[in-house]
Amino acid sequence: MIGRLNHVAIAVPDLEAASESYRSTLGAKVSEPLDQPEHGVTVVFIELPNTKVELLFPLGEKSPIQGFLDKNPSGGIHHICYEVEDILAARDKLQAGGMRVLGTGEPKLGAHNNPVLFLHPKDNFGTLVELEQTGAH
Repeated sequence: MIGRLNHVAIAVPDLEAASESYRSTLGAKVSEPLDQPEHGVTVVFIELPNTKVELLFPLGEKSPIQGFLDKNPSGGIHHICYEVEDILAARDKLQAGGMRVLGTGEPKLGAHNNPVLFLHPKDNFGTLVELEQTGAH
């Protein structure tokens, strides 16, 4: 059911410094920052030949990333994102198998303007998993 690895998301305490490090030190292609108010984050994408790295920085006072950074002041891997062809079918199958979908269970638009859902980390060996629909639906 899950497809390609779409991205690995890293929460960072300083988005500008992290972006510059990827750009200058590691020589990667780095996108401009993009605010995602519905998710409470500002994101930057690092384009790699085989996937992306998403840098996450808190946006607004109720950002879920702020709690993560409070516990991990240096930052760290926040979640991984897998592609799915049909997010509603994937959600229904996973929920039938006992996995919990965070929030209302209804997809929201993510940074790529595709529907996304998050799965509870306790159901995925301690890892927050994002599903992103990338099929032509």
